[in-house]
Amino acid sequence: MPKKYVVANWKMNPQTLAEAEQILDYINDYLESMGEKELSLVFCPPFVFLEEVGKILRTSHLEHQSELGAQDIFWDDQGANTGEVSGPMLSKLGVEYVIIGHSERRWKLDESDEIVNKKLKAALRNELTPIVCIGEKVRDDNFKEFIKNQVLATFAGLSADEIGKCFIAYEPVWAISSNPNSHPDKPEDTLIAIEIIKNILIENWKLKTENLPLILYGGSVTSKNAKDFLSINEVVGVLVGGASVNKEEFVGILKLI
Repeated sequence: MPKKYVVANWKMNPQTLAEAEQILDYINDYLESMGEKELSLVFCPPFVFLEEVGKILRTSHLEHQSELGAQDIFWDDQGANTGEVSGPMLSKLGVEYVIIGHSERRWKLDESDEIVNKKLKAALRNELTPIVCIGEKVRDDNFKEFIKNQVLATFAGLSADEIGKCFIAYEPVWAISSNPNSHPDKPEDTLIAIEIIKNILIENWKLKTENLPLILYGGSVTSKNAKDFLSINEVVGVLVGGASVNKEEFVGILKLI
């Protein structure tokens, strides 16, 4: 079975470091009992917990299958940018991955494709692996054109080699449970979107199939639907949101791998 990736986006959770430690201890105990699996975990806690979570990952059984990720990055490496966190800061904390352009930042905070593009370049400049979120707000007659424009703007100015270093998380906003009008995604719908994304990259950057970014799925992943998406050959893993801070639910997802 090919190696699968599970990215835990804790968002603005949990409320205390003690709760974070409990989540990691529970996952650590599960993995220790199972032995090695073809699995790579990326934990993306809030900025305030990055250093301590990194220490836990380095000093437990999680060290063998886990890496540290950040939920965001600023586009400049230094300067008077109140409240922001730079790529060099993340690197010094042992961060390996960074989520770029999550739908909550795009839609709630009006983060434009141009800003996402600048952040993506900052991540690559600092040798961080970007997990780039791509996805339409609604699945309507124009969704293919929307995805095309989003991909072209998000990856503008990057070389084929740089794009090949990224992960892409297909994140249909209409399937996210926090959306009041949400409805579940289906593997066949995901496959359509993935093919659109791949074709855009092949046509515009001349990427060969073997050099395309690895694809994750990220639309309200739970232990009930994860298997459906993990079974898609084109999907190498999942980006897990709310379920990633529910330790039993998260381990339930890991049991499917």
